[in-house]
Amino acid sequence: ELFIPDEEVHAAYVLIRDTFIFTNKRLIVIDVQGASGKKTEYLSVPYKSIKYFSVETAGTFDRDAEIKVWVAGSHSPTVSKQIKKGIDIVGLQRTLAHFVMN
Repeated sequence: ELFIPDEEVHAAYVLIRDTFIFTNKRLIVIDVQGASGKKTEYLSVPYKSIKYFSVETAGTFDRDAEIKVWVAGSHSPTVSKQIKKGIDIVGLQRTLAHFVMN
């Protein structure tokens, strides 16, 4: 239901409660909201609209990391997510760079 015809998933990363899905057409951020987790936002970001992104760590790539994504026309990050220990931060950043820079 979430994908359009000819859209293929290339990678997915489960953060603390949220998920980044990289398809051949866009980044989909599934944002689980509220204490109960019953409310969910599905943010669809075409790669061509991503102007820049950052990965911030507290000294190691496994602890207290955060990823931020800026979309055209926005002065503050459109997406800002904490990344739990054990997530492949380098792989996540590499996947994002691959799709944004191609």
